[in-house]
Amino acid sequence: MSIQIIKNEAIELLKKLISTPSFSGEEAQTAALIDAFLKDKLVETKQSNHNIWAFNKYFSFEKPNILLNSHHDTVRPNQGYTINPFEPYIENGQLFGLGSNDAGASLVSLMAVFLYFYEHKNLKYNLIFSATAEEESSGPNGLNSILDQLPPLDFAVVGEPSGMHLAIAEKGLLVIDAYSHGIAGHAAHSTSENAIYKALEDIDWIRNYEFPKLSDSLGKVKMTVTQIEAGSEHNVVPAICHFVIDVRVTDQYNNREVFDFIDQHTKSELKARSFRLNSSSISSDHLIVKAGVELGRKTYGSPTLSDQSVLNCPSLKMGPGESFRSHQANEFVFISEIEQAIELYIHIFEKIL
Repeated sequence: MSIQIIKNEAIELLKKLISTPSFSGEEAQTAALIDAFLKDKLVETKQSNHNIWAFNKYFSFEKPNILLNSHHDTVRPNQGYTINPFEPYIENGQLFGLGSNDAGASLVSLMAVFLYFYEHKNLKYNLIFSATAEEESSGPNGLNSILDQLPPLDFAVVGEPSGMHLAIAEKGLLVIDAYSHGIAGHAAHSTSENAIYKALEDIDWIRNYEFPKLSDSLGKVKMTVTQIEAGSEHNVVPAICHFVIDVRVTDQYNNREVFDFIDQHTKSELKARSFRLNSSSISSDHLIVKAGVELGRKTYGSPTLSDQSVLNCPSLKMGPGESFRSHQANEFVFISEIEQAIELYIHIFEKIL
């Protein structure tokens, strides 16, 4: 099959995916589309929940394994849309529609590359393609739920909009619910202990503290208080103040040690929502990174989260489109970005397969 036919079919599949709502956790219809597309190519697929995956035709347990992964769920369209988010259309070379940029373009491009190499007999690596669910919500039934059904992975390419540059490191995410406790009382008296004031002491530390270890590609750990709530009446001093801390963790720390350190230096009661979304990275000397750099790609550290966070192997993030378009109204991707991405992916893998 020619590369041009592969490109055309990838773009047509993306249009169908845009036309099919696939909010995170509700991806059954797009899973069916992807499954049918692969089976039409005589590719045997496997499915768990709304995750679809497949192995190259001449898979061998004696070879190392590369995972090509992207997600087919989307966020819900925001109120700024002036077009139908589920009606794909092309204007001035731009394909509009919800999920076109994040991460439909990456998904169909990686699938195209998988199909291009699918029947090659003498690959040095096995290729595993996965189209996974619940990435946008970091839900329990996404990529993380099928990893125990895959063979050991030597490394992975995660498709997300990156301008086809190489995100060789990605910050992890730690979300902490904090509860400051005081003593309720009448605002006119001095017998109470204001939970808000106690919370402010911790918030001030969070605002000003800087973790000492810097990452070459990701910089500093970033802590941000993003929500706060307390009180019910104007004349009642609150006994409890709840606030939320968003922590973006670099590859210099793991989530557990960051949580423990924050807990030691604050007085509030802290509860982490999850520890599993850790930072991820791949060596700048890795063969796939070198292959990309040889083809003019730049390396960088990404502040945004992806399915890399649940992988236990070296991984990089790379895909067509631009990260800043993700979740914006009237989302789009350039047709040329998809076409160029497929060619570039193929050239990179030709260097290592």
